[in-house]
Amino acid sequence: MPNRAALAVKVDNYPTARPQSGLTAADVVFEEPVEGGITRYVAVFQCHGTHTVGPVRSARNIDIGILGQLGHPLLVHVGGIQPVIDNILASPIDDFELGNYTTSVVQHPSGRVAPYDTYTSTTTVWQMRSTADVAPQPLFTYSPTVPAGTPAKSVSIPFSSYSPVVWKYDAKSRRYLRYYASSPDTLANGVQNSAANVIVQFISVYYGPWVENSQGALEVQANLSTHASGQAIVFRNGVGIPAQWSRATLAQPTQFTTTSGAPVAMQPGNTWVELVPTTVHVSTTPPSSG
Repeated sequence: MPNRAALAVKVDNYPTARPQSGLTAADVVFEEPVEGGITRYVAVFQCHGTHTVGPVRSARNIDIGILGQLGHPLLVHVGGIQPVIDNILASPIDDFELGNYTTSVVQHPSGRVAPYDTYTSTTTVWQMRSTADVAPQPLFTYSPTVPAGTPAKSVSIPFSSYSPVVWKYDAKSRRYLRYYASSPDTLANGVQNSAANVIVQFISVYYGPWVENSQGALEVQANLSTHASGQAIVFRNGVGIPAQWSRATLAQPTQFTTTSGAPVAMQPGNTWVELVPTTVHVSTTPPSSG
C-alpha cells in the first residue's frame, strides 16, 4: 500500500454530467443521495490513481461522515455552501478546493460545458500535498471464501428517475456490472463501471437546515458515524449476504457484520458503497433456473 493519504474526489452524477472519467481507478466509490433525488460520488483513491477524474463538483456535509474513517484524507471538490465548508475545515479532512487553482491540477476536457467541465489528476494532487504521506487504516477485511448468502443475479436500487441503479452479476469476470435501468453505465473511455463488491448500506436521512441550491432544496444529512447503525446487504460473487453496519466514532471504520456478529469479508478488488435511504426499496433477482 503506498505511503500516502487517501484522496477523495467529489464527482457529479447528474444525467448531464455523464459520462464521467476515472472511477474505475478508485479503490472505493461511495454513492450518496443529495438534494433533488440525484446522487453524487465520493471516489476514493489510495492504491491507484488516475490522470483524469471528474467532473468535479461541490462538497456536502455527509462527506465528513463518509471520509472521517480514512484518517486525514484529501477531499478534492469545487465549492460548497459555507456551513459545509466550515464543517469540513473543522474536521480531520484535508480540504482541497479545486476552484482555488488555475495550474495543471485543473483540467477542462474538450466537449464538456460548465458546470460539468472541471476535472483533475490524482497524481498532481498528491504531488501538491506531498506531506499527506500517511496511509489510512483498512476499511474492509478480504477473503476469497464467499460468506453464506442468497444467490443474486441483479440488484435494483431506484434512487430516483435520475438514478435507477441496477447491478448485474457477470459470472465470467466475477464482478457486478453497473447499469441505469437496462442501459450500461459507461465512462468517457467506454469502460463500464463494475465492482468486485457492492455494499448496500441503508441510512436514515433528514433534510436541512441549510438550503443547497437556488431551487430551495435542503441539504441531505445522515448520521454515519456517531453511535450509528443500520441494515446492509453485501453483494459479492453473485451472492447477497444480509448484514448489519455499525460505527461508534468518526475515526472508526464502518463495521459490516453478519447476523451472528462475524465480519463480512469482501472479495479482493474494488468496492462500491451505495448509501441508500431506508425509504428506497432495494430488490434482487435470483439466477435463472435451468
